[in-house]
Amino acid sequence: MNWINNVVRPKIRSFLTTKREVPDNLWIKCPETGQMVFYKDLEANQFVVPGSDFHMRMASDVRLQHLFDGGNFTRVPVPSVPLDPLKFRDGKKRYTERLRDAKAETSLEDAVLIGEGKLDGMEIVAAAQDFRFMAGSLGMAAGEGVIAGMMRAVEKKTPFILFAASGGARMQEGILSLMQMPRTTIAVQRLREAKLPYIVVMTDPTTGGVTASYAMLGDIHIAEPGALICFAGPRVIQQTIRENLPEGFQRAEYLLEHGMIDMVVHRHQMRETLSRLCHLLMGEQPAKHGDKKKLNGKTHTNGSTIEAHLINTSSGSAPAIEPEILGPEERFDPARIEHREASDDEHKPTTRALPKDRQH
Repeated sequence: MNWINNVVRPKIRSFLTTKREVPDNLWIKCPETGQMVFYKDLEANQFVVPGSDFHMRMASDVRLQHLFDGGNFTRVPVPSVPLDPLKFRDGKKRYTERLRDAKAETSLEDAVLIGEGKLDGMEIVAAAQDFRFMAGSLGMAAGEGVIAGMMRAVEKKTPFILFAASGGARMQEGILSLMQMPRTTIAVQRLREAKLPYIVVMTDPTTGGVTASYAMLGDIHIAEPGALICFAGPRVIQQTIRENLPEGFQRAEYLLEHGMIDMVVHRHQMRETLSRLCHLLMGEQPAKHGDKKKLNGKTHTNGSTIEAHLINTSSGSAPAIEPEILGPEERFDPARIEHREASDDEHKPTTRALPKDRQH
C-alpha cells in the first residue's frame, strides 16, 4: 500500500498536472509579413522564410557549415587581445560583463569566426561575422580575426571569403576599434599582392566602419536580398538632410542598381556562386555535379559548372579561361572613334536659322 501511495500516485498526478515546457523559439515570426514559421522548417530552409523569401540572420557557425563541403571546417586560431583596455563602463554594465554575456550566449570568443576547409574540393579560408555578438561590432579581437583569416589565406595560397554582418565599430574600445580599419585594409593589400581572390558577401546589416573598410575592398561584392548596406543609417541621413529618401534606399537591390555592388544572390544559390567564382578566379575547374560528392547529406544542384571547352588545359599547370580573340576592327581605338565622329559631323546637313519675322 505504501508503494502505491509513495510511487504510483505521485507519478500519475505529475502526468496530469505538470505543464510541458515549450521552447521560446519553436515558432518564428517573419519580420516582413508576420507569417509564423516552424523553427525546424526555417532551419531546414537555410533561415529563408518559405512564403515571403525573407532572409533571416544566421549564426556564424551555421553559415560556415552551409559553405564548406559536408559542413566540415577547422577553426583558425586568433591571437588574444586585451579584454578591456579602456576600463569602459556604460550606464548599466561594465564592458567585461557584456563580453562575458555575449560569449555565453554565442559560444564564440568574439564577433568573427574563421574557418578553413574545402569548397567543392578547393581549399579556401572563410570568415563570418556574427551579429549576435554585440551586433557584430568591430573591435580589436574582431580585427585580429579578419587579419588572421586573410594571412592564413596568403599562407595557404587560397581564396578568402568574408561574410560581413556588423553594426560598425565597437564604441567600448574607442580609437582602438577604429584602428582596425587601416589594419584590415593592409591585410587586404597582402591578399592583392599574393594575387588571391577576396570575395565579400554582405548580409543584413553591414554598416559603419566595416562598410568603410574591408567590406568594400573585395574583388567581388555580393549581397543577400534585402540586406541593409551603408555607413550611416537611413534614419540618420533623413534627419540630417531633412528630405524623404528613395524607396529601398541603402538596400542590396538599390546598391546593385547604382553600381555599388556586383550582384545580389539568393542564399540558396550562394554556395554554388561562391564555388564557381573561386574556381574561375583561381583558374581551376570545379567538380562536376554528376560526382557523388555531397554537401550536408544532399547533392548541391544550384548554378552550373564551367563548360569544358572554355578551359585551357594545354599548359600542364593550373587551367585557365581561354581569352576571347577580337579582330583589329572590333578593338577599342580612340583615334578611330574620333575620326568617325568627325566624319559624321562633316556629312550632317547644315541648317540655317530663319529670321525672327518668319519664325512661327
